[in-house]
Amino acid sequence: MISRRNLLLGSAAFLVAQKAGTAAAHHTKRYKNFKVDPRYKPQMVRFTGYEAGTIVVDPRNHFLYLVVSPFRARRYGVGVGKAGLRFKGVASIQRKAKWPSWRPTDNMIRREPRKYARYAKGVPGCPNNPLGARALYLYRGGRDTYYRIHGTTQPDTIGRSVSNGCIRMVNDHVIDLYERVPLGTKVVVI
Repeated sequence: MISRRNLLLGSAAFLVAQKAGTAAAHHTKRYKNFKVDPRYKPQMVRFTGYEAGTIVVDPRNHFLYLVVSPFRARRYGVGVGKAGLRFKGVASIQRKAKWPSWRPTDNMIRREPRKYARYAKGVPGCPNNPLGARALYLYRGGRDTYYRIHGTTQPDTIGRSVSNGCIRMVNDHVIDLYERVPLGTKVVVI
């Protein structure tokens, strides 16, 4: 049986999610029938040079590779950071979240206050959240880099350099990747 307190808390959370999601709701409708370019769909490809279990991101070509053997990888299309905002180097996944909440970084708010200041208190996890269905949090030296591999409400950005530095994936694709990688997975962004 649901207590009055839990009913009120659930209702309040729903209203907050609705209010936060309203600004992005048009994105979900806009991309309902979006078709991913076939080259950006998950597929097995020949890939060498990295240990099995490693994620390798090639921002220049907009691909993420999950290495499965010495000569094979599962390749996904990604959207990456604009020039000057990209993460580069080695990190590891130290946190994973389903339907993650999101808050723009202080730098994002400073760079584009009209766009991001209204989200300074955060957006709860929901289908209209900019981090999408899943998020893999990148850490280096035990510290959060504030870069993520995550889903997106804007699938047309896959294959482009448009984000604030994070690595974007189609929601179905990030769900697939999320299920395949454990915490501690090494991530190399070349």
